[in-house]
Amino acid sequence: MIDSHCHLADDKFAADLPAVVARATTAGVTTALCILSADEPDEVGRAADVRAAWPAVQFAAAIHPHRAAAYAGRAAVAAGITRAAAQTSAAVAIGEIGLDYHYDFAPRDVQRDVFAAQIALACERDLPVIIHTREAEDDTIAVLKEAGGPLRGVLHCFTGTPRLADEALALGLHVSFAGIVTFPKAANLREVARQIPADRILCETDSPYLAPLPHRGKRNEPAWVVRVAEELATARQEPLEALAGRMDANFSALFRP
Repeated sequence: MIDSHCHLADDKFAADLPAVVARATTAGVTTALCILSADEPDEVGRAADVRAAWPAVQFAAAIHPHRAAAYAGRAAVAAGITRAAAQTSAAVAIGEIGLDYHYDFAPRDVQRDVFAAQIALACERDLPVIIHTREAEDDTIAVLKEAGGPLRGVLHCFTGTPRLADEALALGLHVSFAGIVTFPKAANLREVARQIPADRILCETDSPYLAPLPHRGKRNEPAWVVRVAEELATARQEPLEALAGRMDANFSALFRP
């Protein structure tokens, strides 16, 4: 099983990273995609520690929409920083990038510019994109469509509407589900998960955030991606082993080294 999105280079894992990795491998998690904040040098630097602890891990790097405010009028600079971090970490994807209108930590027009610039970088380098979108469905879809050309990538930690899922699928994207899908009030999300084609679904932890039940409220970690996969298998009425194998194949096809 694969955790398709986690933040193992976050300082929340610095004290016990080897133990976190050991628990993941014991749980049957074979690899993970570690997301790096491209404009945080300390986090990019910790990628070497993550790689040493878990050689199978792959990396993605980008500037998150929460951090886009620093690049007002400088979207090209943001793309350059992402390029450098991606090269340093041998990244297999550009992400996470996107729009977050829930917190609005950055002006929305700046978020859109930085998002578009990093999509252009991904297209230039023929890398998939990892998309964060929250309360910004229309603009997310618009920016993706304006990018032109075929896109590869994933809507990570999906919590959107059926329309957003349909639009993403039409653009050729995958859809990934995290621990929220296990929450009691997430019935609508489980219904969306049931409808995703077998060749487009992924699962993740987004650790250290959003731990699934019964671990909700604790620091999340890659070992618990198994719990997410179990919930998806139940929602889709599929055997866990078959779904996990399908999602692993989807991951390998999308995030090819």
